[in-house]
Amino acid sequence: MNNTTKMNIRKPAQEIFEAFVDPEKIGHFWFSSSSERWAEGKMITLRYEEYNAEGEIEIKEIFENEKIVFEWAGGRMVTINFLPSEQDSTIVEVSEEGFDEHEENFIAQLVDNKEGWVYMLSCLKGYMEFGVNLRAGLVK
Repeated sequence: MNNTTKMNIRKPAQEIFEAFVDPEKIGHFWFSSSSERWAEGKMITLRYEEYNAEGEIEIKEIFENEKIVFEWAGGRMVTINFLPSEQDSTIVEVSEEGFDEHEENFIAQLVDNKEGWVYMLSCLKGYMEFGVNLRAGLVK
């Protein structure tokens, strides 16, 4: 079972792709830091300093300005596609797969997951289009 979230961002795919893979930029919209530039085959440590938390992802595939695939917590796979939209716009599509439909909290996991991706994409949009940092503002 997978969970897909999409958002149109008024910037070219190349600029949005760089925001993910460049450790200096990711802190403006998602994690507070990334251990290094993302590249296929690398293990990347992502940190949330506000929550004193970190996790690792393994980059499985990278197609520059088009797609990033990584594996993270619980063996789930995440695919981020950068799809051309109207002039100088890109649809960023995030799909996470590997949810267990038989797990007791299945629906709650999907809802929580969707909320997280919508929030990250909203922060990305704010950063890319308006230069604002909305990251770490979500309160649960």
